[in-house]
Amino acid sequence: MAAVEFGLMLRQNDPGHPLQEVIDFNRHCIEELKAGFTTLWLEDHLQVGATDELECLTTLSYLAAQYPQFKIGSLVLSQSYRNPALLAKMAANLQILTGGRLILGIGAGWKEDEYKAYNYPFPAVKTRMEELEDAIHVLRALWTKQPATYTGHHYQVQDAYCIPQPDPAIPLLIGGGGEQRTLAIVARYADWWNFNSCTVEAYGRKLDILRQHCEKAGRNFSDIKLSYLSTISVANDSARVKRNPDKHFIAGTPDEIIQELEQFRAIGVSHFMFRILDVESLRLFVARVIPHFL
Repeated sequence: MAAVEFGLMLRQNDPGHPLQEVIDFNRHCIEELKAGFTTLWLEDHLQVGATDELECLTTLSYLAAQYPQFKIGSLVLSQSYRNPALLAKMAANLQILTGGRLILGIGAGWKEDEYKAYNYPFPAVKTRMEELEDAIHVLRALWTKQPATYTGHHYQVQDAYCIPQPDPAIPLLIGGGGEQRTLAIVARYADWWNFNSCTVEAYGRKLDILRQHCEKAGRNFSDIKLSYLSTISVANDSARVKRNPDKHFIAGTPDEIIQELEQFRAIGVSHFMFRILDVESLRLFVARVIPHFL
């Protein structure tokens, strides 16, 4: 059975609270982490209504310097927000500066109001998926060839240099569960796959589809690292556990949490990322759940 590691999904905003409180909350949570936690993650949003947002890559760069014991990851970048050749250079630079601690998560993008607010085109999903696939080719070309040339439907590079090239290679994470397009792209290109806020049964069904795409692509399914993102709520008293009717939380007593995580591990998940509702829940998770997996 796969060894298990854990990651912290940092808050990017907290409606009704100033950004400094978000920064302080994240710092407090990081300081509570113990053995078993190996990664820090951030989503890629520019705004949620009028709420302040921490920009993903600049924040991760800061965190990498502040907390060298952790790897850092984007979960996930919108490919539309940064020219993919520039992103390749930024990621390679960050990989060198951190000593190989970057996991680059990337997706097709989805938040239409954010696109419009920042004056990005928001084409149909088919076009955004094509752009994502082009972006992946540009990233990999710049990370492995000198000079790099790639001509796609939407993005091109011509005799482009990305020096120094990332060493070790940057793992590429692709998130999402779209069964026709997204999982096919995962099967062809991803080093990691992430799906979130679902039951173990729903995750397992997506895995079956991903296996089928891997067979079609001639890809070894076991080469893809499986990860899962959710929100945790842990309490010794079940009445104090918080749940969400619209999203599946990993919620319950410590023993119940362990039982559910073991079910995910049994189907191959080896990295869990968690959003934190409150520090008390995190402390109990660290004290009572994490030791089971060490």
